[in-house]
This record gives sequence, structure tokens and C-alpha cells, in this order.
Amino acid sequence: MNNLVIMPILIPLITGLLMVAFRRKAVVQRFLSVVALGATGAVSLVLMVQIKDSGIQTLQLGGWEAPFGVSMVADMFSGMLLLTTSIVSLLCLVFAFYSIGKEREAHYFYPLYLFLITGVNGSFLTGDMFNLFVCFEVMLISSYVLISLGGTGIQLRESIKYVLINILSSFLFLVAIAYLYAATGTLNMAHLSERVAEAGQNGILTAIAILFLIVFSLKAGLFLFFWLPGSYSAPPTAIAAIFAALLTKVGIYSIIRIFTLIFYHEPHITHLIIGIMAAVTMLLGAIGAVAYWDIKKILTYNVIVGVGLIMAGLASNSTVGLTGSMYYLIHDIIIKALIFLIGGTVITLAGTSKLKYISGLIQTYPFLGWMFFIAALSLAGIPPLSGFIGKVFITEGTFEAGFLWLGAIGLITSLMVLYSVMKIFLNGFWGDSYLDEEKKGEVKGILFPLAILTLLTIGLGVGAEGIYSYAELAIESLMNPLLYIEAVFGRG
Repeated sequence: MNNLVIMPILIPLITGLLMVAFRRKAVVQRFLSVVALGATGAVSLVLMVQIKDSGIQTLQLGGWEAPFGVSMVADMFSGMLLLTTSIVSLLCLVFAFYSIGKEREAHYFYPLYLFLITGVNGSFLTGDMFNLFVCFEVMLISSYVLISLGGTGIQLRESIKYVLINILSSFLFLVAIAYLYAATGTLNMAHLSERVAEAGQNGILTAIAILFLIVFSLKAGLFLFFWLPGSYSAPPTAIAAIFAALLTKVGIYSIIRIFTLIFYHEPHITHLIIGIMAAVTMLLGAIGAVAYWDIKKILTYNVIVGVGLIMAGLASNSTVGLTGSMYYLIHDIIIKALIFLIGGTVITLAGTSKLKYISGLIQTYPFLGWMFFIAALSLAGIPPLSGFIGKVFITEGTFEAGFLWLGAIGLITSLMVLYSVMKIFLNGFWGDSYLDEEKKGEVKGILFPLAILTLLTIGLGVGAEGIYSYAELAIESLMNPLLYIEAVFGRG
């Protein structure tokens, strides 16, 4: 038992509730938000050290032993995601200080932001399927308000679509949970793993697995991504960045978790379907990114490509492929936050998202331009930046599994991604500048979070060996479900 396991959920939740009382005191809310996310990151780091030294950490809420109570479980995979989430959410929050506006601050932006992180962290830590649903809803309800906060026309239009899609996926989630409980008699993930293994994942359980895949694909933007480009283009930059960095990743995490822990017995069915969905997602996302000349559309379609690539590693059902998915997942959280923040800044400075009306920004904002250049190379997987490591492992995993077509699509779409983001760099930053030199001081406050994220994507690539021991433990727990089961039931 480790009470620290629950702290990444309690810290932002309690702080968010406390901040509701300080609606008109933006300075107090900013301070409390920074403290909460900083403390969450520190706890996440301590948890990672404990996991490395002592194995998977668990907490049985209320003292009820598994599978009768609700289990909270922190393995190295969830620990690394918790730390990455804390860092990225803190940097996006600092960016919001300079960009979100007093009106949104006065309408509970900071509490809602922390509630969103509460749901994300809870999803990473829960060891119970129904509790996963609850954490998803906490995250989604917060996102419903954040996406519409400000009440602009495009926000309201896109928020309706976003809410309806997520209500549908939540309904399907409950249906899938009901069928799963009827078939197995439990919702504890470790217990489910044992029950499904005993039953041999028969036809009914495989059908339930596919239903869960549909649910999480809707939430992750895997294949069923028609709602994503508009929804992620509507909110202000800081909100769009945290959505792109985290919301789809919770769906991705859920797919990886259940198809490595529970439904891993029929990979020739489930993992093949995941591979086909990943291939279609990468292709359609890359085509969208290449086709548009609008910064918002290009960046949102690149979110879709990233989802497909991460799932390609899972589809390979191999250690090396899953290692690539984990590396790329962490990279993608960082790089999507960075590139959305820079893209939103460019749009704010130029007054438009249309590339044909933007030119020469690097003359006035050289740091912004070169940070975008580094982010673009990292997004495309150019060495030695962070995207390269994950793509190499994913490609190797797909080739080892005999999915040559899937690996080839990953490489082809990487070139399309590079073209799409370099299109922004060459058209938006080069050429004659249309902006006044007087505006130069406007970006000074926001350069700090952008610089830190840029350094992170460089460091994660150059210093990949530094996290290898942690990554190895994360993959070991994913590839060996028995480690997770023994930790939850205290059999180790």
C-alpha cells in the first residue's frame, strides 16, 4: 500500500475546489495552480523512483482488498505519463497567464484546468474499469466547459459536435462495461486479466474487446476522428494545446492498457484491426495535413497522424514496437503542446491562420521561428530529436511482426508530416515581413514555456539513454501482465 498513489489525483482536485472561492483573484488562482501542478509533478517523480526500487505501487481505496474495492495502480508506464503530463500542463498554464484573458480567468478557467488534469491523472492510475469511466467523465466535463469558454461562434458550434460525440462514446463505454461485467463478474483490471485468461478470450469477450476499441478510438481520434480537426481548432491557444497534448493520449493509454493487460489473447483479430485502423488514420491524417493551407487545420491533422503511429507500435504486439509506442507517446505529448502553442502565437501575431496572408515572421521573431523549426523536425522524426527514437522502434516492430505495409505507411506519412509543417515554416516565417517592429515585445512573456518544451524535445532525443532503465521497466510491466496482477493482489 502506498498513499502517494492517490496524490496526483487529490492535489489538483482539492486545489481546484479551493480555487472556486477565489474567482475574482486571478493572482491567487495562478499561484495555487502552479503550486498544485508542481507538487503533482514532484509526487509523480517520487512515485517513479519508488516503482524502480520497489516495483509497482498500489493503493486499495477504503481498505477493501482487490477485487472487492477500487484499486489504484502506478506502474512505470503510468508514472512516466504522470510526470510528462505534470510538466506539459504546467508549461501550458504559464503560457495561459499571458494569453487566456481576464474574462476567462474570471469564469473558472484555472479550477476547470485542474479538474481536467485530475481526470487525466485518474485515468492513468485507476485499476478499475468503472473508475476509468468516472475519470474520463471528470476530464470530459471539464473539457466541455473549456472548449466553449469565451462563447465565440466557432467555439459554440464546435463544442456542440464535441459534446455529442463524447456523450455517444460515453454511452457506448457504459454498454461495454455492462457486457464485460456480465461476462466476467468483475471490473477490476487485474481480476479481469485473470478471468479473461481463464476463459481463453472466447468470441463474446473478443466482441466486447472490439466494442471497447470503438469507444476508446472515438476518444483518441483513432480512425473515428471526424470530430477532432474542428474541435481542436476552436478554443484559445493554451486550451487547444493541452487538448492536443493530453486528451487523445488518455484514449491511447486506455487502448494500450486493456489490450496488453486484458484482451491480448487473440492478437490476430484485435491487433490486426488496430493495425488497419492505425494505417487508415495515418494516411487520412497526413492527407489532411498536406492538403490544407491553414495553420490550425495542418496542426490538428498532425494530431491524428500521431495517434495512428502510436497505435501501429501496439498493433505489432512486440516488445520493440511497444517500446516505440511508449517513447513516441511521451514525445507526442511534449511536441503537440509545443507546436500548438507556437502555431497559436503565430496566428495571434499575424491576425490570421491562413498561410497566404503570413510572411517573414522570423525577421521580427527569430527565436519563435527557430523553435518552430526544431519542433517541425522533431514532429517528423528527424534525428537526433525525440520523435526519431519512437519512430525507429515502431517501424522495427511492425517489420518484425510481418506488417511491412504498416511500417511503410508510417514512413511515408512521416515525409508528408515533414512537408506539412515545413510548409508553415517556409511560408509563414520566410519572405517579406508584414508586421511592425513595434510588436516585437509581445512574445517575450511566452517564450519561457516554449523554450522549455523545445529543450525537452531535444533532450528526450539526445538523452534517450537516460530514461532507458525507466522505459524498460514500463515495457516489462506491459508485456508481462502477471507483474500487474501480483502487485494488485499482493502476491509478489
